Amino acid sequence: MRTEFKNEAFVNFKEERNHELYEQALKKAEAELGKEYPLIIGGERITTDRTALSINPANHSQVIGIVSQADAQLAEQAIQVAAATFETWKRTDPNERARYLYRAAAILRRRKHEFSAIMTFEAGKTRVEADVETAEAIDFLEFYAREMQRLSLPQPLTASAEEENELYYIPLGVGVVIPPWNFPLAIMAGMTTAALVTGNTVVLKPASTTPVIAAKFMALLEEVGLPPGVVNYLPGPGGEVGDYLVDHPLTRFISFTGSRDVGLRINERAAKANPGQKWIKRVVAEMGGKDAIVVDSEADLDLAADMITMSAFGFSGQKCSACSRAIIHEDVYDTVLERVVERASQLKMTNPAHADANLGPVIDEKAYNKILEYIEIGKEEGRLVLGGSTGDSNGYFIEPTIFADVAADARISQEEIFGPVVAFTKAASFDEAIQIANGTDYGLTGAVISRNGANLEKARREYHVGNLYFNRKCTGALVGTHPFGGFNMSGTDSKAGGRDYLLLFTQGKLVSDRF
Repeated sequence: MRTEFKNEAFVNFKEERNHELYEQALKKAEAELGKEYPLIIGGERITTDRTALSINPANHSQVIGIVSQADAQLAEQAIQVAAATFETWKRTDPNERARYLYRAAAILRRRKHEFSAIMTFEAGKTRVEADVETAEAIDFLEFYAREMQRLSLPQPLTASAEEENELYYIPLGVGVVIPPWNFPLAIMAGMTTAALVTGNTVVLKPASTTPVIAAKFMALLEEVGLPPGVVNYLPGPGGEVGDYLVDHPLTRFISFTGSRDVGLRINERAAKANPGQKWIKRVVAEMGGKDAIVVDSEADLDLAADMITMSAFGFSGQKCSACSRAIIHEDVYDTVLERVVERASQLKMTNPAHADANLGPVIDEKAYNKILEYIEIGKEEGRLVLGGSTGDSNGYFIEPTIFADVAADARISQEEIFGPVVAFTKAASFDEAIQIANGTDYGLTGAVISRNGANLEKARREYHVGNLYFNRKCTGALVGTHPFGGFNMSGTDSKAGGRDYLLLFTQGKLVSDRF
């Protein structure tokens, strides 16, 4: 087994040399814009008549790639190829499967800026946001490889004098992986490699707005020699291809990250046993949040303002862990609000390819229109104190937006906006603040800023979220350090990047041999 896992270091963009290297990577990525990307099924590249464009959200006129689209017939082909490949892949030594991940991590580490630059163009990520994501992708590869090697070792059992007993973990079968667009490399790579390193085969349906970075990752898997058919690249319409894959009797599990509505639909469809199906399908789902930072009356108020600003507006609030609610004790409410407004007003919104960008665009026209609709709702439900407008019309730019004096049951306090919008709510006590924080259908992340140890212990017991942070931001989970997954309508609490995660893609088999 390799040395102990260690998180990949982030690039220091305070050094000019790193900006120069990133500029080179941007030029290289720009030279490849507009390329065509076929499906990949069993190693075969398939170009279809139906295509979709991947567009730069910061520049509508810039085509990132032209991507072939699958239909039900090609989805069937992908499932059959994955099922056939599973018969050999499941017998591959776990250490060999782990080595593919180690090799991929090594190449990704050497070409870090190259992958990050693609996300700057395709997902609208600033240099810092893209680099952090690429580092996370490396972490997933390194961590899951080690975890598979650990799980392949003899598992502890109570000894028997008359028997030899062995418990080991075997793969499930064909998995459908449906990753999100907001972390199109890290989460996509983590979901895919967790499934394959445990011995499963995968049909990967990338997010419709970010299919090119997924295609680049497929090329990386091919480069390290992963056998054809272990992962099959199948972009296509969700209502047609996604439903077909989820419903298929040969599908053994679905790994999904995305919206609550789509996640619930997948879970419902997967629960139905179709003709020829021999198992209960497993669903691993992460479905978003309505995350809050609670600020106590006894708190470092500058720290609180910094953490709210970073958590609410990093990647334009397009993180399932983003702070979309700031719940502030009435004694410090006005001060914290003023300081967040001051910090957020200094953020620079521009093309994320620019070195000085703090915020880029939101992902596409649909998201852009939805967020603007919520801003209009917010004007009726609270007091607009910052933002609310758009930026460069060549992209989907929306200003950092802050609403004050918002009721806990307001729509912008309850519904996931997934944009640079945060609602401030005043609490009369710490107990009320925790009650408000728990008062949504979600339970993904949350944070508490406080110097009061008793209140922190109360939050530890009562703040009902999967990832709870004290005196820090509610975004930025690290693989191995902060296993990630939420409660309630935030998903199945899968704890990605933790020691329990790979078990979701396996089943335990006990063999008992009596002498």
